[in-house]
Amino acid sequence: MNKRRVWVAVAVVTAGVSGVGVLCGFPGGSGGSGSGQDKPVAGPVRTHVRSAALEVDGDHAEIPQRDTQPFSLVGLSWTKPAADLPGSVEVRARSAGSGDWGAWKSLDVGGRGAVAEESRRGATEPAWVGSSDGVQVRVDGRGSTLPAGLRLEMVDPGKGAAAADPEPAAYAVDAEPSDEVTATPSDTVTTAPEEGESTSPPPADDSASPSPGESTSSSAPAATTTPSASSSVSSSASPAATVPPAPTSKAPKPVIVTRAQWGADESLNDEAPGYGTEIKVVFVHHTVDANTYTCAESAALVRAIRAYHIKSNGWKDIGYNFLVDKCGTIFEGRKGGVDQSVIGAHNPGFNTNSAGIAVLGEYSSIDASAAAKSSVAQIAAWKLGQYRHDPAGKVDLTASMDNGKFKLGQTASFYRISGHRDGYFTECPGNKLYASVPEIRALAGGPVTGLALKPFTGAGLSGTTAYTKGSLTVNWTTTTASAFIRRFDVLVDGEVATTGGPTATSAPLTLTPGSHTLAVRVTHISGKTTVTPDTTVVAETTAPTFSTKPSLSLRTGTVDTTAVPVTLGWKGADNSTLKEVRLTKPSAHTYGPTVTSAALTANSGTAGTWSMTAYDYAGNTASASLTATPTILQETSATRTGTWATKASSSYLGGKSYSSTAKNASLTWTFTGRSAAWVVSRAAGSGQADIYVDGVKATTVDMKSATTSYRTVQWTKTWSASGAHTVKIVVTGTPGRPTVTTDGLVYLK
Repeated sequence: MNKRRVWVAVAVVTAGVSGVGVLCGFPGGSGGSGSGQDKPVAGPVRTHVRSAALEVDGDHAEIPQRDTQPFSLVGLSWTKPAADLPGSVEVRARSAGSGDWGAWKSLDVGGRGAVAEESRRGATEPAWVGSSDGVQVRVDGRGSTLPAGLRLEMVDPGKGAAAADPEPAAYAVDAEPSDEVTATPSDTVTTAPEEGESTSPPPADDSASPSPGESTSSSAPAATTTPSASSSVSSSASPAATVPPAPTSKAPKPVIVTRAQWGADESLNDEAPGYGTEIKVVFVHHTVDANTYTCAESAALVRAIRAYHIKSNGWKDIGYNFLVDKCGTIFEGRKGGVDQSVIGAHNPGFNTNSAGIAVLGEYSSIDASAAAKSSVAQIAAWKLGQYRHDPAGKVDLTASMDNGKFKLGQTASFYRISGHRDGYFTECPGNKLYASVPEIRALAGGPVTGLALKPFTGAGLSGTTAYTKGSLTVNWTTTTASAFIRRFDVLVDGEVATTGGPTATSAPLTLTPGSHTLAVRVTHISGKTTVTPDTTVVAETTAPTFSTKPSLSLRTGTVDTTAVPVTLGWKGADNSTLKEVRLTKPSAHTYGPTVTSAALTANSGTAGTWSMTAYDYAGNTASASLTATPTILQETSATRTGTWATKASSSYLGGKSYSSTAKNASLTWTFTGRSAAWVVSRAAGSGQADIYVDGVKATTVDMKSATTSYRTVQWTKTWSASGAHTVKIVVTGTPGRPTVTTDGLVYLK
């Protein structure tokens, strides 16, 4: 094979600032739980970009398996930025930890001219491979001519403070060990150029000043004093650029990890940022890196992408304005001020007056995390909100160049939040993330979704009307995260009665007596509002009543020495709506508003208190009670006439009963009470008896039963008030079954 000689270019980014505070971890993004980085970053972090030319043979090129200096991100570049790289590019790396070779990764060759407004070289999208110390590359041009100047770019993003990261020796990757080179004093190794490739390295910058508008944090001081938004950005290589005033946004600013916090070394590039006049559109990207990175590696990944963009593509700075990791942490991208309309290098023809937000990872077959999408929506809402643009709206833009999808001067219509592919011929941001752009747009543009009232605290709901004594707590829920909510308003009769912040889920409220309409209104950060349907709320303090006072009466059933069957009766009422009636003594039961009686049992021979409370839906109450004593009168206490025989059995009350077959035999009991019940035994041969109350025949009772039963209440009588009464039973002598067996009388005192 006719192999071209391989030389190596080593670009070493060194720290240019000292005396920087230690950052003990990044704040998590507003939409996620990521911590960003779990190791301190003490100022700018030295980043190493090392290049190795490929062995080219016709339409194929490669780097065989070779040892390398440490790196974590790789990509392929070539001389002319507009040249196409046909076919496929695959790379694999050897893990520095395990020593195992990873699977082959395909590098996205994309379309050329993607950043032609800045590019000095063509390049694939980079790929994150993690900490590695060996590499292998293969390029298949599939019959087409490969572009000149093919070289592999390997980026070591560094681990922390520059002083703790020693400078590596120069090295070579080639089939011939003799192809070794020596570093120059400027830390840049001269390459043996390919045909048409420039031998001039990118200019260096010894300035480490942060971007205009860059903020500092008390927990993580910036490397240098931050200039105001109205200051100028100067450079040894570029004229000063005037920083325009930064307008305030109608949407809140999310938490953003600054360049100083993620360790950007500002001496890596010396070009001043460019500025547009506003942000008209936000383009969503993915970085086509591995999705297996940890959120502790995110800052390193951002540093690596930035170094790749500068040293491999030849851009001014990292192409994106913001980057978001899968934990939702937001990173400041291109320098110039997060609150400025900084011109990036992310969508050719539409870089001016736009913002590029890239999600770290590759999202063709999997979607970005909910935390990442939430953070993208937050930053998009904030940037568009600076210029009062509706994130859910559209805008017409004019292409500033031919980019393969739009011609120079062509007008294109975009949603205010669009995918990269909407403005350029690319698969970015991947099919899955692109399908989620409408979701991101809805989050950023509103309105709030899923707003619903929950049951009030301190009020009862009957149908669609709530009742309260006056003080209540209004509760609600939404499906939209609080990061996209400006405030909640509780409306009473159409007027704001109280207000809650974006995280509020309830609010206390006091109403004047009467009927009111109540609703909750939520305002999205975009200003759009959502209101619940009106609920009628009645404030009233009138207590319910017992229109029929609680009373107790004996009922049919089985009597024993400890339990007597009784009926508890009552009737509750309310001026609005009765909710329930509760029995609290001698046992606990709850009854609906239309229930007026209950079958219960009472302890015989014991004076018992029966307490009840009526409730209306507002929580007003009324109480009532009664006292009753069920008393058992044995048959032996009755006045007898005729013949009666004594029967003994444990089935009888007290173990005994009276039985008679004699016609007109009688038993008479005298008592003072308000309810009475005759207790008998029943069987197939039982006969009939006449019952007289206070000397007047009341009824004839037939004791015949297909099954035998004992201690059975066969007849009852209740009076409206307690008084003296007599109950007399008379055997009728029923033909064929004359027997009457009595077990006594029960009455209520």
